Amino acid sequence: MHEMSLAEGVLQIIEDAARSQGFRQVRTVWLEIGPLAGVEKEAMRFCFEVVMRDSIAHEARLEIVETPGQGWCMQCASSVPVAELFGACPQCGSHQVQVTGGNEMRVKELEVE
Repeated sequence: MHEMSLAEGVLQIIEDAARSQGFRQVRTVWLEIGPLAGVEKEAMRFCFEVVMRDSIAHEARLEIVETPGQGWCMQCASSVPVAELFGACPQCGSHQVQVTGGNEMRVKELEVE
């Protein structure tokens, strides 16, 4: 389950931000997760709760913001929505689609005290 290591990475980002910005408690964490990121959202929620125990984010609420999958079709030279890796272009049916978004996970925002 790689979500555990992802949650540990989120905690590291939180702790680094707390050191540099001087906050003591995290109330809410917003994560942007794209559909092509390979992150199981429910597993991420579980791992987040486990990893945040005994940290400055021990009571933090996790909000997951889903970002859309986007790609560039080389055949029809268009930006298109992408629902899966290696899927066909919804406009022309070509499989020459390069993913340009929706394959990332990032900490978007923290609500802190």
